[in-house]
Amino acid sequence: MPALLEPTPDGFLRGGEPHRIVSGAIHYFRVHPDQWRDRLRRLVAMGCDTVETYVAWNIHQPDPETVTFEGIADLGRFLDIAAEEGLDAIVRPGPFICAEWENGGFPGWVLRDRGMRLRVHDEAYLRLVDDWFDRLIPVIAERQVGRGGNVVMVQVENEYGSYGDDTLYLAHLRDGLRARGIEELLVTSDGPARMWLTAGTIDGALPTVNFGSRTRDVLEMAQRELPARPLMCMEFWNGWFDHWGEEHHSRDAGSAAAELEDMLAAGMSVNFYMALGGTNFGLTAGANHDGVLQPTTTSYDYDAPIAEDGRLTEKFHAFREVIARHRDLPPLAEQLAELGIDAEPAALGARDVQIERMAPLRASERFTRTAPTHVVPPAFEDLGLERGILRYSRDVEIEASDRADGTRTLAPLKLFGLADRAWVYVDGIAVGSAGIGAQGAVDGTVAGETDPAVVELAPFVDRLLPEGGHRTVRVEILVENLGRVNFGPYLGGRKGILRGVWDRVRFLGDWEADPWPLEEMGEELARVAADLPPVEAAPCGAAEADALPVLVVASFETEQQADAHLDLSAAGHGVAYVNGRCVGRYWGIGPQQSLYVPAPWIREGRNEVLLLDLDRVPSRLRLVDRPLFD
Repeated sequence: MPALLEPTPDGFLRGGEPHRIVSGAIHYFRVHPDQWRDRLRRLVAMGCDTVETYVAWNIHQPDPETVTFEGIADLGRFLDIAAEEGLDAIVRPGPFICAEWENGGFPGWVLRDRGMRLRVHDEAYLRLVDDWFDRLIPVIAERQVGRGGNVVMVQVENEYGSYGDDTLYLAHLRDGLRARGIEELLVTSDGPARMWLTAGTIDGALPTVNFGSRTRDVLEMAQRELPARPLMCMEFWNGWFDHWGEEHHSRDAGSAAAELEDMLAAGMSVNFYMALGGTNFGLTAGANHDGVLQPTTTSYDYDAPIAEDGRLTEKFHAFREVIARHRDLPPLAEQLAELGIDAEPAALGARDVQIERMAPLRASERFTRTAPTHVVPPAFEDLGLERGILRYSRDVEIEASDRADGTRTLAPLKLFGLADRAWVYVDGIAVGSAGIGAQGAVDGTVAGETDPAVVELAPFVDRLLPEGGHRTVRVEILVENLGRVNFGPYLGGRKGILRGVWDRVRFLGDWEADPWPLEEMGEELARVAADLPPVEAAPCGAAEADALPVLVVASFETEQQADAHLDLSAAGHGVAYVNGRCVGRYWGIGPQQSLYVPAPWIREGRNEVLLLDLDRVPSRLRLVDRPLFD
């Protein structure tokens, strides 16, 4: 059966009729499933006829033995709802998606094989991809428009011209899509210049381009590099994402709308990236690497026309006005009423969140329990830990030495191959942090990626060895995965202490290693907090450091189930849970200072908030009625 969309030199034909695609990206895995229909209706209200989504492999296959298409991973249901709302669908199954998503969508467990090479024609890698596609592609294929569904376009890989030039790899993916039943139009997407297109395109798939500005220059390039083809902007970057420790990104609505007008006036099809950005729930945010790791925030608002919480922004109205010049749209108020949605979803108003209890996690069995011993410090991937914290521990003999001025000192510990941040404790004393963001609470940056990462023990010599000499102490190291790189040459990085812990003249072996899968630990940590003696008041100075990491139990009451924004500007760095669900990472260095909590996670009555804070004892918590960004 021929594809519904037919590329011609003059544009697309849809069932033989001229057609221009006006699409918007909404990632099902960044929106609560109970809100999918509402958000898709907002896309319709903006004037779109199509929705585009990536597929995040790591959401569907968290370990090699488990494949799920349920809950937030129910891609089929998302596509079915989109069809019910009259939207065509573009699906980009990867296996690589970038998307500022952890590891570019690859599960961490694929990195257990230290020789694994991603995104190339490597037999071991392709076996994993083929097995995954055997499960995934039928879900998409049965929803193609030719089979009564709404999928009109499927992408081969993603921006491959920005990574490699393995034509055999792209051909394998293209042929695999066809062999598994994809009959609709295949496309690729790459940057808007020859240097990307030469390696990212493949015969049998229509090239599309990604850009956010200089539309007229792109049109000129397309006449030269992509002649006799319909031109489509697969990613119109109308906003941008945020890294921790950087400024919040925003883009003038008028500027973005002017670019859109240039596209539509030239007959170009377009996909807004993003139409609605959504949220990197839990610890699913990825990272970039530009000389230093740049972790992405929990919010993926992207300054999109539809905000993270569904609000219709100034950019939404500007885009709708442009689209209305090129297709008939009803008055917005009338359309919103017909769709049954409000321009601004209900949200809980500002109020205090009462802190009820604070407890030192280091006093718990979770911190002190024994764990299997490994000859060298294992990586997250060796233990099957996708995201969270890995606790390394062992006994170490320390020895004071004399300086020339008569004072004593201690040699530092050196962490070789640290990825990404470590908190170190010696006999219950917090001696410091190292790696990414180790000075973040002080200077507002996430810099600090050096090898080795050095943890100075000299400032603590009088506490650890008041009489000098030597003794054996217990060393505990918490290492946090701040997000695997999702784009570029550092894709596929492993996490943990990758080369070893060095003490004076040697590596230290035989480390106990205890994985903390934080996304799954909300209920467990709540029980731990209830059983521990409390921290009576928010300490300061050295006393505060010795209380960390701290569990903070708080609550708020509400008479309605509505969205909430949890203000964490008075907290440090850690993970927040609401009613047992892991909402995401927070970090006082900003720019994000609040976490979005979707209405389905809010209860009428009492709502429980739990923080695991590694950097600071929070002084207050609040709900606010709008997201907070620096």
